[in-house]
Amino acid sequence: MRKKKKEIKDRRVIIELLEQCHVGRLGTTGRDGYPMVKPLNFAYHDEKIYFHSAKEGEKIDDIKRDNRVCFEVDLPIAFLRAKRQPCEAEYLYRSVIIKGRAHIVEDNDERLFALKLLMDKYQPEADYGDFLEEKLAITEVVRIDIEEMVGKEDLGKGNIRETVLKALREKVTLPIVLDADTHA
Repeated sequence: MRKKKKEIKDRRVIIELLEQCHVGRLGTTGRDGYPMVKPLNFAYHDEKIYFHSAKEGEKIDDIKRDNRVCFEVDLPIAFLRAKRQPCEAEYLYRSVIIKGRAHIVEDNDERLFALKLLMDKYQPEADYGDFLEEKLAITEVVRIDIEEMVGKEDLGKGNIRETVLKALREKVTLPIVLDADTHA
């Protein structure tokens, strides 16, 4: 990371971000050699990312050809509006970038575990019934074994940073919009 001061050093903050974000972006290498990025739902557990997919398609083909992947999540926290000149405008955020290897999960117990993780994340009230065999038969489950995970943040400076940290503690709806001159 070029700007070490933006690195999130607290691993708990990185894990919390992975648990909080609902959309991640999977980066693969396409058949033509170009990078491909796909947004998807995911669940994090024990140094692994899980997601589901159709059994056939571009991302599954890419993973079968080259299982090296990149995965990214970000949380927009605040926008600082410029008042006097454009350089006052800022975007405050937290993000995580993961490098790893993607594997199609063959073990049925792990497949069901991963699907339950996904349901627990996206429907925590757990009132969703059983997984149907005919749906499981057409669903692929993929696990990314994390090799490198880096968090990055820009929460602003001074009073702006304090306002942003307070918003995060109080779990306000994000992103918030702030005026640069009133919070400086």
